[in-house]
Amino acid sequence: MYDNIDLVLNKDKAKNVDFLGETSCKLNNTSVHHFENNVVISGYIDNLKVSITENNVKIKDNSFCKWYLQDNFQTLNKSDVKQAIQKLSDALSLPMEQAKVFRIDVADNFVMQNDFKAYLQHLGTLNHYSRFEQARGLYYSNSNKQIIFYDKVAETKAKGLDVPEMYLNRNILRYELRFKKRLTKTFSKNEIVASDLHQEQFFNNIVKTWFNTYKQINKVNDIKLNYDMVKTVKEFQKQATLHYILERGGELKTLDEINQAKLLGQLTRKQAFDLKQQIKTLCKDKLLTGQSSLINELDAKIKQSYNFYN
Repeated sequence: MYDNIDLVLNKDKAKNVDFLGETSCKLNNTSVHHFENNVVISGYIDNLKVSITENNVKIKDNSFCKWYLQDNFQTLNKSDVKQAIQKLSDALSLPMEQAKVFRIDVADNFVMQNDFKAYLQHLGTLNHYSRFEQARGLYYSNSNKQIIFYDKVAETKAKGLDVPEMYLNRNILRYELRFKKRLTKTFSKNEIVASDLHQEQFFNNIVKTWFNTYKQINKVNDIKLNYDMVKTVKEFQKQATLHYILERGGELKTLDEINQAKLLGQLTRKQAFDLKQQIKTLCKDKLLTGQSSLINELDAKIKQSYNFYN
C-alpha cells in the first residue's frame, strides 16, 4: 500500500554523526548548494534522492517504493517497508527508523474491464475536497490530503519507464491517497516516525482510512427514464428534470453549471444550494436511478484490496 514516503532525521537522533562530512560521502552524484548561511548536499542512493544539511537528512518527493522494489507498479506492505527502512539505515549508517514522517502516499492498482475514464464520471463530489478532472486523472484536494484516480500504464509511459509485461495492454486504474500535511492530527499521534509504518495497528489504520475515504465519495448513479412511472404531475416533473440533467451532460456537469451561475451572480447562494440539493436527491432516487455497473466493479476491487491488506 505504501508508495512515496517523506522522511526527516534530525541531528538529535544521531548526535555523534557529521551529516555533511560522514553521511554525504555515502551518496552518489552529489551536488552542493548554498542557501544564505546553510549548505545543502544532495545526492543519490541508487535512484533515491537524499538531501543533507548540518542538522538533518531528508528523503523527500521520491518513490520510496520504487527505490526498494525497483518497480513503479508495486507498493510496500508492512514487511516490505520495515526492510526498506533497514536498507536505508544501513546505506546511510543512520537510525532511519527514528526519522520523522512528513508525507505518506497509500495506493493500489486495479485491473479494470474498461478504460479508466469511464469510471471517473461516476465519482462525484466529496465533502471538504475540491474536485478536478484532468486529462490524465481525477484529483480531489484539500489543505492536508490529495486523492487521485489515474491510468497507471499511461503515467508510467509518460515518465519514460517500462511497463511490467503483466500490465501491458490492460486497463490499470490506480487509486492513491496522499497524506501531505498534519499527519499527527490525522492519526492522533504526537509524532510519526518511520518505525510506526510497519506497526500493525498503524498500518491497519492507514489502510482503513484509504478505504473509508473512497467510500465517502458521492457516487453518480445511472439515470433510468421510465414514463410508465409517470402517474402524477410531481412524477412528471421528476422525469423532466432528469431529462434536463442528462441533456446538460449528467449530474456533475449540471452541478458545475449551477456553481458558475452563482459565481456570475445569476443565483443567490441559497438558490444555488437548494437547486444542488434537489439535483443530488433526485439523482439518488432509487426508483429513477441505479448504481452503475462500473462503480459496482470498482467498489468490489477496492473492498477486495482492503480485505487483503487489513
